[in-house]
Amino acid sequence: MKLFKHLATSASALAVMATGAAAEISGGVVKIGLLTDMSATYSDVAGPGTITAAEMAIEEFGGQVAGAPIELVSADHQNKADIAANKAREWGDTEGVDAFAELVTTSVAMAVFEVAKQQNKIALVSGAASSPLTNDACIPTGLHWTYNTRALAVGTGSAVVKEGGDSWYFLTADYAFGEALQGDVSKVVEAEGGQVLGASKHPFPASDFSSFMLQAQASGAKVIGLANAGGDTINAIKAAKEFGIIEAGQKIAGLLVFLSDVNALGLETAQGLQMTVSFYWDMDDETRAWSQRFFEKTGKMPTGIQAGTYSSVRHYLKAIEATGSDDTETVLAKMREMPVEDMFAHGGVLRTDGRMVHDMYLAEVKSPAESSGPWDYLKIVRTIPGEEAFGPLSESTCPTK
Repeated sequence: MKLFKHLATSASALAVMATGAAAEISGGVVKIGLLTDMSATYSDVAGPGTITAAEMAIEEFGGQVAGAPIELVSADHQNKADIAANKAREWGDTEGVDAFAELVTTSVAMAVFEVAKQQNKIALVSGAASSPLTNDACIPTGLHWTYNTRALAVGTGSAVVKEGGDSWYFLTADYAFGEALQGDVSKVVEAEGGQVLGASKHPFPASDFSSFMLQAQASGAKVIGLANAGGDTINAIKAAKEFGIIEAGQKIAGLLVFLSDVNALGLETAQGLQMTVSFYWDMDDETRAWSQRFFEKTGKMPTGIQAGTYSSVRHYLKAIEATGSDDTETVLAKMREMPVEDMFAHGGVLRTDGRMVHDMYLAEVKSPAESSGPWDYLKIVRTIPGEEAFGPLSESTCPTK
C-alpha cells in the first residue's frame, strides 16, 4: 500500500510539473507553419525536402517540447507573395501557429516578414537568399539562417575574378532576389578590380534562355554570371552548352547552385563549375549520418536549404526546451544566447540583425572521372569564415539591430 501511495504521489507530481510546463506554451501546443515551393522552380532545392528536414528536427525531441506536443503544418506558396502572406496570416490568426519556417523566394519571405512583424511571430528563413532580409527589410523577429547573396558574392564572385574573370555580364531573375544577387556580386567584382559590362533581366521562372544567352555572348564579357537559382539556373546552363558558350571561351558563373542542380545537369555538363555552399552532405561523419537518414526518407541527398531548415527548426525547439516557454521575446533571447551547434553549423552565432553567422564553403563540381558514384559531386576548395562571408554586424543597415 505504501508503495502504491508513493507511486501515485510521484505520478501526481509529474502531472503537475507537466501541466505547469505546458501552461507556458500558448494553446498547449508548439505549432510551426512551413511555407515552401512544392511544385515549381524551387521545389527540388526546397519543397517537400524541407518538410522532411523539419520533421527530422521534431523527431529528435520525440514530438514534444516543454511538456507540449509539436505540430508542423505546411503549404505550397507557389512562389507568390500574396498566397504566402494570406496563409501565414490565417495560420497566425486562427490556427495558433507560433513560428513560420523555410520561406524560399525573397518576395515570399518579405511578405511573410510583414505578417510576422504584425503578429509578433518568429520567421525562420532558410530558402530566401537576399541580403536585404537582415538589412533594410529586417524585422525584430526575422531570422535569416542558411546563406545570403553577400556570402555568395564573397565566395563565388571573388574566386572567379581572382582566376582572371575580370569582366562580367549578368543574366538576372527579374525580382528582388536576382537584383540583390547581381548587386552584391557587382560590388565584389568591382572591388577586385573587375568591371560589369551589362545585364539582361529574364522572367521568373523562364524556360527559354536563347535570346538572353546570345546577348551575354555578344557582350564579350569573360564571365556570364547567373543571378538566378533552381530551374532557371539549370535551363541557363543547358542553353550555354547548346550555344557552345564555354567552348568559345566564356566562363559561366552559377552564383546560386545547389546539389540538386548538379544532379539534374549531370557531371558531364556541370564539371568545373564553382559554387558557394552552406552545406555538403559528405563533409564529415556527422553530415554523412544525418544526410543518410534524409536520403532514406526522400531518395535524395539534402540541399543546403533543406539542411538549414532542419537546423533552424531544431534551434528554435532547443530554445523552447531551455526556457519552457514559446513566448517570442523569451525564445529569441535564448536562441541568440545559445551557439548553433549541429551538423549544419558549429559555433553559429545569431546576431541582433537576424543573421545567423556560420562558415560557408567554396566548392567545385567534380569531373565524371573524379566522382566515386551517385551524389559524389563536389570537392570543397575553401572554407569561408562566417564573418568574411556575411560581413560584420557594423555593416548591417538593419534599423533594429
